[in-house]
Amino acid sequence: MLKKMQALLLLLLFFVATNAQLKSPEEFLGYKIGSRYTPYWKIVNYFNHVAANSTTVMKLQPYGETYEGRPLLLSFISTVENIRNLEQIRLNNLRLANLAKDKAAPQEETAPVIVWLSYNVHGNEPSSSEAAMLTLYALTDPSNTKTKEWLKNTVVIIDPCINPDGRDRYVNWFNSAVGKKMNPQLMTREHREPWPQGRTNHYTFDLNRDWAWQTQIESQQRIKMYSQWMPQVHVDYHEQGVNEPYYFAPAAEPFHEVITPWQREFQMTIGKNNAKYFDQNNWLYFTREVFDLFYPSYGDTYPVYNGSIGMTYEQGGGPAGGLGAINDEGDTLTLVDRATHHFTTSMSTIEISSINANRLIKEFRKYFNTAVSAGFGEYKSYVIKNQPQDAQRIGQLLELLDKNGIEYNRGSGSSKGYNYITGKEESFTVSGNDIVVSAYQPRSALVNVLFEPRSKLSDSVTYDITAWSLPYVYGLTTYASKDKIAGNGSVVKTKAANKETEYGYVMPWLGTNSAKAAGQLLQKGILLRYAEESFEINGNKFDRGSIIILKTANKRSGSNLFATVREVADACNVQLFPVTGGMVDKGFDFGSDKVHPLKAPRIVLVTGDAIGATASGSIWHFFDQELEYPISQVLVTDLERMNWNNVDVLIMPDGNYRFLSSKEDMERFKSWVNNGGRVVAMENAVAQLAKAEWGIKVKKDGEEKDSKDSDSYAALKIYEERERDAVSSVTPGSIWKVNLDNTHPLAFGYPDHFFTLKQDDNIYEFMKDGWNVGVIKKENQVAGFVGSTLQSKLKDGVLFAVQSMGRGSVTYLADNIMFRSFWENGKLMLCNAVFLVGQ
Repeated sequence: MLKKMQALLLLLLFFVATNAQLKSPEEFLGYKIGSRYTPYWKIVNYFNHVAANSTTVMKLQPYGETYEGRPLLLSFISTVENIRNLEQIRLNNLRLANLAKDKAAPQEETAPVIVWLSYNVHGNEPSSSEAAMLTLYALTDPSNTKTKEWLKNTVVIIDPCINPDGRDRYVNWFNSAVGKKMNPQLMTREHREPWPQGRTNHYTFDLNRDWAWQTQIESQQRIKMYSQWMPQVHVDYHEQGVNEPYYFAPAAEPFHEVITPWQREFQMTIGKNNAKYFDQNNWLYFTREVFDLFYPSYGDTYPVYNGSIGMTYEQGGGPAGGLGAINDEGDTLTLVDRATHHFTTSMSTIEISSINANRLIKEFRKYFNTAVSAGFGEYKSYVIKNQPQDAQRIGQLLELLDKNGIEYNRGSGSSKGYNYITGKEESFTVSGNDIVVSAYQPRSALVNVLFEPRSKLSDSVTYDITAWSLPYVYGLTTYASKDKIAGNGSVVKTKAANKETEYGYVMPWLGTNSAKAAGQLLQKGILLRYAEESFEINGNKFDRGSIIILKTANKRSGSNLFATVREVADACNVQLFPVTGGMVDKGFDFGSDKVHPLKAPRIVLVTGDAIGATASGSIWHFFDQELEYPISQVLVTDLERMNWNNVDVLIMPDGNYRFLSSKEDMERFKSWVNNGGRVVAMENAVAQLAKAEWGIKVKKDGEEKDSKDSDSYAALKIYEERERDAVSSVTPGSIWKVNLDNTHPLAFGYPDHFFTLKQDDNIYEFMKDGWNVGVIKKENQVAGFVGSTLQSKLKDGVLFAVQSMGRGSVTYLADNIMFRSFWENGKLMLCNAVFLVGQ
């Protein structure tokens, strides 16, 4: 007995000694959490401090960097034994999810539950990173007996800040704007954050819409780590308006139908535990409103579709909250309040997860066993036809599937299924190179959500878009089958193997890889040509837009010309076709006036106040990171000072262009276009050019009904139904089939159709003095919710058009063709607008 007591005493002394220097956030920072904003580097320092002084119960792991070079961190907190066995816990958890490579049987009874807390995805919703420090200390504090008990069967993972670049943008601005004492009046400067605000990351992307698509480096690195752990519970921390109370789960309808009864049930369990603590403190909250579980790329839905209990927690305060803000009720909401509320739900979530750890593990195991044995959803196989013209888009789709851990194989045989292109049930044959994505796999629910042709809505009032099916996003011929189609081998990803030539190459214009290669060659001063018409040579057929690279006019490049071309093409994985002469077998020869020189355009992207930050950011990111082609960002307020002679293409993203209302500025702008300038107008920029009478006209709803035929009771509405009535004239995001004139350069590289994401009611009259390249005809809706009164308007109009003006042109793109940078099939159209149209 004495020996046991001595051993226990030694262990206690060791524990105290190793944690003797552990400081609370207030002791370490020198101020109380919430009394000022903490810059990210200080948050990192505090996490490093705790890791250094709590080595037995915490592990700190860097998992990457932001675009601006700030470190991304995960901390793992549990008992001494669990931290010692952390890798075995991780591997066992993957076995529970049928995702481990070793296929060993998992341990269920002794497995700890994994709770992942993600803080501060929106940089200007900063209270949660402050709460993260409080949570970390509460979990590592040796005197906190409650948390020590919870951690016996729980591993907590904390990401203190998903978006450090956005957070520092906000915090640095706020700290420069606030005085010695904060001013809680919302009219003051410290509550009026300037463009582009801190919500987004470096490229002004909303990282909370990027979980599934992983277009941004922060998302890519985070999901890689997430997939290695697959937590049973995940919380995504946010803030909302100053006048809103706190929101926590359970979520609002619509729930996607793949969400299980258990996932719904435990959201309620967690919500009741949170409510208990909020009621004790007389804090207001709401549940089951506004924040649904449908769109798959949020920090709550993505974990849900990966078997977790995924939740959003929203604290009132948001971007305008500052250190304190007077709300409509006359109360002052402080940063101390906001951080305290987030800390409370953090502790509550860990507590209730620990209490229910065994049930969480069993249901987690059941979820993934169901996935591999029965598959989620109506359709059991998705077959993507592997056609040569789709090679680049298929490669990009496979990259996305790899990022999400979705399995796929080659297939064979025949079946019957839904044809995404025709919208009909058809018989089809699966060739040896076609790609089969089976529903019988661990990530079955995610497969179902990302691939199903039409997602079923339980409620038309939604928080985001209602359609995103990948075959439409990538523009690929795909069948959804209710049959189980077996795979017969892994997909071999081909790499371009380019041969030497003495005369020249033809590069098919098949996707953004082709556009990237062309852009790289133009930057190296290599003269390119593109074919206006399709042609055949050496037994190969080349469609419109194909790039022709010849020695002619490239003599300055010397003997290394074609070696350089091959190097660029290989890096872009683009196949080149050698040619030995300029005479074609069919079509127009290389010296024809149907073959045009392609010059390197000098591109300006309009940015700044009143321009959509995420709209301009996606274009900036695309050119900078994907195409690696130079683009100059110019503030909209500086356009009048810009040297227009140095600009070939002006991209006008979604935004408010006040200069269009100035007669003088308008005339200067038109003069530049008439002298050869090329405009690419997108979304609301098109509407403003229409209002300014540039040539395109908004399509009217149609003739008003005769007053005698009108419903005299139509004006009588139910107040309770006002929210639902409002959606009758909108679409939050639905997919429409656009008929394309693919003989026009704007549609080179496309079939005779394009699937667009419609988010507004803008549609335009057919142009009499322009080219109607992309039009919606009757009954062209494919998927997603469209309000009943809007449905009849969206037909017989143009969405994509080109208008010639003097020696210049205006390209009208009424929709966001590369929405959130995941709508891959629209990126080539933007390349066409910039590189080909008007050349």
